[in-house]
Amino acid sequence: MNTTYQEANDLVKEVFSTATSNNVTKIFFPPFPFLKMVKDEAIQSGKTFFTGAQNCSEHEKGAYTGEVSAAMLASVGCSYVLVGHSERRTMFNENSKQLTLKIEKVLKNNMTPVFCFGEQLAERKNNLHFDTVTNQLKEVLQNFSAAQVSEFILAYEPVWAIGTGETATPHQAQEMHDCVRETLRVMFDQSVASKVSILYGGSCNAENAKELFACPDVDGGLIGGASLKAPDFCKIINSF
Repeated sequence: MNTTYQEANDLVKEVFSTATSNNVTKIFFPPFPFLKMVKDEAIQSGKTFFTGAQNCSEHEKGAYTGEVSAAMLASVGCSYVLVGHSERRTMFNENSKQLTLKIEKVLKNNMTPVFCFGEQLAERKNNLHFDTVTNQLKEVLQNFSAAQVSEFILAYEPVWAIGTGETATPHQAQEMHDCVRETLRVMFDQSVASKVSILYGGSCNAENAKELFACPDVDGGLIGGASLKAPDFCKIINSF
């Protein structure tokens, strides 16, 4: 929940003017009111950027004042939707049943879910982080077919490393991403495990991105605060 309309417009224009064209999939997840503007600016710039939403309703439509449906998002050009972001889970008490319903709506409207998951500090300190993440994955992904899951993007969020200045070491990130890929292999098959992109989302920034992205099972980043500074975001884009 950052930037005004004009600040957001200035930010994306600066990113589009300085970002190099490469094979990295680049997605903006702006607040709902700015989605159409960001989409239009991306088209005008000629740069290959996609737009995604930070959330969507688990309901298709109806008397749900303040909610935004997947169909609404698709109608303004969204290609991706974050589902289960750590802040949605902790601040708004979203559970696996709701997240499953949200993903169903995202898929129905031909968008790609970016499914987020991760452990709290207490869970890591008590050596429960692998169990926590595996359970979060199983509770939701079991409701979808191998063909559907193969098109998902997954985003690991070590909640203890978000906004705290703490960052998982490359070793910690890699071992968890490896655990996620193994969970996919067991639940589905090797082709699904190999195809799904797994992003790291714990205080990834311009300084540590290159080292994190060098890990064999870290396929990209879910960038928070660093994306609000165009030079930093562009440096992260070029870290592959």
